Amino acid sequence: MDYNSIDIRSKYKLFSEQWQPKVIAKMNDYQFKIAKIEGEFTWHSHKNTDETFIVIKGEINIEFRDGFVKVKEGEMFVVPAGVEHKPMSKKESQIMLIEPHGVVNTGDNTLNDLTAKNDVWI
Repeated sequence: MDYNSIDIRSKYKLFSEQWQPKVIAKMNDYQFKIAKIEGEFTWHSHKNTDETFIVIKGEINIEFRDGFVKVKEGEMFVVPAGVEHKPMSKKESQIMLIEPHGVVNTGDNTLNDLTAKNDVWI
């Protein structure tokens, strides 16, 4: 067993790309992923799982077809399974995602140039 804590903020210094989540920990079948985001993502949904967004630094909006939620630094929001959403950030923000292993960031049926490789650990 590894008895070292994970310094989340220092992990963001190890990459620069946007919208490309990196795994920093695993709990059961769930992964804790961090990402830098700026601008708009793509509309997508995850049919079989909720998706948790935690804002480490900055502020994001998560748009829905019928409204949006603003998530500020130190806050979190859980998008229920099957709900179409589109995250965005006016300035670069640092977020953490909590989701099951194997979840594709662009959704169940959407592969495009924003689709990230899965299981990239830092």
